[in-house]
Amino acid sequence: MKSLMPKHSADWRAALLALALAPVALAQGTGAGGEPTKAQPVLPREALTILSQDGTRHVFQVEVAKTPAEQTAGLMFRTALAPDQGMIFPWNPPQRSQMWMQNTLIPLDMLFIGAHGTIRHIAENTVPESQAVIDSRVPVAATLEVPAGTAARLDIVVGDKVEMAMFGTAK
Repeated sequence: MKSLMPKHSADWRAALLALALAPVALAQGTGAGGEPTKAQPVLPREALTILSQDGTRHVFQVEVAKTPAEQTAGLMFRTALAPDQGMIFPWNPPQRSQMWMQNTLIPLDMLFIGAHGTIRHIAENTVPESQAVIDSRVPVAATLEVPAGTAARLDIVVGDKVEMAMFGTAK
């Protein structure tokens, strides 16, 4: 009969540590590798306005995912997102943003925003639970996720301006 127990003491220590941390990870909504296993609590929200090129102002209340853990969980496992809500991921310093939809159950539009609050790229109608990389194509200061269809419905396009404190453009 083959034993399933680790043969080396380092393996034993790792196995015991994993068993000891498993209840903590499950309570926090993460798996053994730190991967989210459930939706994170609603994060603090801030006002964000998108100023379309025709002068129309579109106001959103967005959750701000500031920490690496909040950013990793993002909107994973959420089942709904109101039309005037979203989540923003600030990148400091600005960087090329590469997102995916693993464990994200609702389709999204992703708006990639430059350091001065200008929308640089839009990925519309992303596919739920896809592992395909969604790339900003250029360095950006933030990625904004809103319900799929929002960009088309509100005629939001590359070049529109985002007003929010983090961009120094809040009104």
